[in-house]
Amino acid sequence: MSRLRLGVIGAGAWGKNHVRTAAATPEAELAAVCDSDPKVRERVARQHPSAHVTGDPVELVECADAVIIASPAATHARFARQCIDAGKPCLVEKPFALSVRDAEGVARAAAERGVPVMAGHLLLFHPAVERLRALVQGGELGKVYYLYGLRVNLGQVRADENALWSFGPHDVSVALYLLGEVPTRVAAQGRSYLQPKVEDVVFLTMEFASGVLAHVQLSWLDPHKERKLTVVGAKKMAVFDDMEAREKLRIYDKGVDRPPEYGSYGESLAVREGDIFIPKIPNVEPLAAELAHFVRVARGTEPPRAGPEDGVRVVQVLDGASRSLAAGGAPVAL
Repeated sequence: MSRLRLGVIGAGAWGKNHVRTAAATPEAELAAVCDSDPKVRERVARQHPSAHVTGDPVELVECADAVIIASPAATHARFARQCIDAGKPCLVEKPFALSVRDAEGVARAAAERGVPVMAGHLLLFHPAVERLRALVQGGELGKVYYLYGLRVNLGQVRADENALWSFGPHDVSVALYLLGEVPTRVAAQGRSYLQPKVEDVVFLTMEFASGVLAHVQLSWLDPHKERKLTVVGAKKMAVFDDMEAREKLRIYDKGVDRPPEYGSYGESLAVREGDIFIPKIPNVEPLAAELAHFVRVARGTEPPRAGPEDGVRVVQVLDGASRSLAAGGAPVAL
């Protein structure tokens, strides 16, 4: 079987990682790269002389069998529709779109044309998140009570999207993936300190029909760089810390038990302190795993782990959170 010809639209801050990974994917070849910046095109042409480098997205789509869209967020839906119209499978980086209408339009077009489309929910391919989902879905943690995430750093300040739309897709997609359900209500509060109307910090809360509560803190204006998720269950608790070099997942045999018989209210609840288990997590780069999966999706041998409908769900949550932000944090029903 010949190698799949991959094209990458957008080779900037994050897109350059897609270019690197596509060039190293055994089942594919980096056929073409498109970027509007001449300096970026010059760099790509120097690093990957065998790839066709262009500033025209239409030209790139013609050169590739499948396309990775890593351009600015405002262009994602438009380029996805161009790929679908040309019958080319595409991986659309997060956020899938900047409006529910655009996201649904991409999903509808993909379904009507029968073109495979993936949402770029990268953390769904993180080995630690895969293991955590198995723990949650398998009942090892017991009934999940709540979860909370922390995604902060003093990093790249963006003008085209706020911290909610830049960082939020990661944690929202993981929460939906772990729980297997979508929120019924969201609320968000944030502040714009560096640029008008672009929130640098956002506190997002999601409520689920099962009773689970999820909270996420998102910021690029923070002294720490943290990427952490804690899941609290009735039997056990788990912490995924992506900043840890090796021990990225820890499972705590801790909880609060209610004895079958007790003499007083004070005896009705007992804190349980158990062992800490650190499972061995494969050292696999999530982006490499995602692109290998995308190649199989593009060939039609595997359904997408994060399909267009997943992209729509995450955008719906972010859209509801944006409306809550605009309303000063008032909850919004989804």
